Amino acid sequence: MIYLDNSATTQTDPEVAKVMADVMVDVFGNPSSLHGLGVKAERLVTGARKVIAQALNVSPEEIFFTSGGTEANNLAIRGVTEEYAGRGKHLITTEIEHPSVYEVFQYLERKGWNVTYLPVDSQGRVNPDDVERAITEETVLVSIMHVNNEIGTIQPIEEIGRRLERYPKVLFHVDAVQSFGKIPLLPRQAKIDFLSASGHKLHGPKGVGCLYIRKNLHLPPLLIGGGQEQGIRSGTENVPGIVGMAKAVVLARQKGDAFIRDSANWKEAFLRQIQERLSSVIINGDVSREGGAPYIINLSFPFLKSEVIVHALEKEGVYVSSKSACSSKKELPSRVLKAIGRSDEEALGSIRISLGRMNTEEDLMRCADALGKVIPMLQQVMKVHNR
Repeated sequence: MIYLDNSATTQTDPEVAKVMADVMVDVFGNPSSLHGLGVKAERLVTGARKVIAQALNVSPEEIFFTSGGTEANNLAIRGVTEEYAGRGKHLITTEIEHPSVYEVFQYLERKGWNVTYLPVDSQGRVNPDDVERAITEETVLVSIMHVNNEIGTIQPIEEIGRRLERYPKVLFHVDAVQSFGKIPLLPRQAKIDFLSASGHKLHGPKGVGCLYIRKNLHLPPLLIGGGQEQGIRSGTENVPGIVGMAKAVVLARQKGDAFIRDSANWKEAFLRQIQERLSSVIINGDVSREGGAPYIINLSFPFLKSEVIVHALEKEGVYVSSKSACSSKKELPSRVLKAIGRSDEEALGSIRISLGRMNTEEDLMRCADALGKVIPMLQQVMKVHNR
């Protein structure tokens, strides 16, 4: 089996799994308990918070653990609209955000907020000029992802952050779920107020993530209860998951440079092969080394159906996906691909290939071979069916 769906989730690193198993067996106390087992658990959570804070070059007190990226995004966006509603009723985002951001804004529109959905160019990148032009006296929040989860395009977050410094009352949230632990982004340097991250995108566990909240900013909790996480996120902490995420961050910092370098080389070789063998292929997103994440590849094969391609590749032992895992079962053209100008036929025939640290160059070359086999076969079947 060749697993190339790492943007949906990654295989848990064995070192992460071992650390988590040890914690489950040996340190099973509640971090809020006063006895020795509770204190041990609390120390592990504190240590994990420091590890993640160091990776982002922020203070540990600015890191708040959540159940994952979706909760972190909701906590930031909905929290801002509750806490800072007195500043105005206008929000800014883009047309290509992850559903855990985009659908929150749609929900807020139904609640009376005014939302501007900024367009992107043909490579999927928002123009910082458009961001600045969209700001009004009523603007409270700008939320823009770092790396797009479907096409891999990197947004100009630092430039946008510099622009937003001119508007002190406008807060800046970044969904960094697809980049955290892979493509560096430092909140203070980029003038970010809130940053969301998740553990299972970098060979850590599912069910754990975090939100960076800049010092002196306050958000009301989504979950009310015991007041954990400085009152921001009630609920007994997922100690094994938190420790596992921290271990995954440590491993990513150790191995990340090699992964980025290798995946960039492999991606270029893969795309050369695909373009030589399949004249009908359309490459989506920015595939340059500077403008795109090297571990995400998005291809369109017009007039074929993405789910048919996915299942045909699975029969060849290659696992890829169609658009975001959160929306891949919906038979609709990708909102992201439509935003970059693709037709319905092109968007419905797209697949996403995404690499993780467990992959090799051979995996990607075998995927190219499998595509070179199944695409002409599917196109021939389509021609016969349409006669």
